[in-house]
Amino acid sequence: MRYILLVFLGACSYGILSTIVKLAYKQGYSPAEVIGGQMFLGFVLTWIPALFFLRTKPPLRQLLLLATVGLTVGSTGIMYYNALQYIPASIAIVLLFQFTWMGVLVEAVMTRQMPGKETIFSLLLLLTGTLLAGGIFESGGLAQFHILGVIFGLLSAVSFTLFILFSGKTAIAVNPWIRSSSMATGSFLLASLIYPPAFLFNGALLDGLFPYVFLLAFFGILIPTVFFNYGMPHIGPGMGAILGAAELPMAVLSSYVILNESVSILQVSGVVIILLGIILPEWLRQRNIRRNKATS
Repeated sequence: MRYILLVFLGACSYGILSTIVKLAYKQGYSPAEVIGGQMFLGFVLTWIPALFFLRTKPPLRQLLLLATVGLTVGSTGIMYYNALQYIPASIAIVLLFQFTWMGVLVEAVMTRQMPGKETIFSLLLLLTGTLLAGGIFESGGLAQFHILGVIFGLLSAVSFTLFILFSGKTAIAVNPWIRSSSMATGSFLLASLIYPPAFLFNGALLDGLFPYVFLLAFFGILIPTVFFNYGMPHIGPGMGAILGAAELPMAVLSSYVILNESVSILQVSGVVIILLGIILPEWLRQRNIRRNKATS
């Protein structure tokens, strides 16, 4: 249960990001500054605690593999934040949320086992809730699609699916803090290649950018990466994808509280359905455990 809670909280942490990004864009900051600043501070924030766990250094090969996994973290942010330039956050997050069925599909292919009825039913709930919470059925919902935004949104889903898959399988014996810092290193390197860190030299970081990218680094890299690294090896990518759906209810809530965006009855219904889809697999699992104990 502890590992499920960690992954759930990590997913909730991701849900705050779209609100912070929208605030940063309103202040005139570019995707290069927002993404680059987040990855740089994420690199710094994860390495500070990791230094206390370097007494036993992991093999260089494992650190390089973890940095490679970090590329999926960086590419998810790059794709998703670029999608937000072309389409509303509600549409972008619906596209990102395709990782729910992608993660279950990948696990089914890898294990050569069909998902159970409970998992399939939970996925149907999540997809239904995602469409409702994302406002797809609201007036003008479909009209807000833009081809570039759709492409970036779907690519962010693919990238996040890869992160969920590999974060729970790569160098799991390495301390989670070192795993997280190594992944953050890969994310920062990728962001620096695509967006050279000019913000470090042009004064933007100290001229108002810092609060936004600090929050993005804290909630988008430090918290979720560490929590996922602790929890994912114990629950698997399929369950991880289902728990990752907690991101959308948090995104809707933060938009309502911080940005004062209106939330319709359909969106609230979607959030409730998503929460049911998240709770259902664990509730059924616990019920089966109790039944097995009663009959044994």
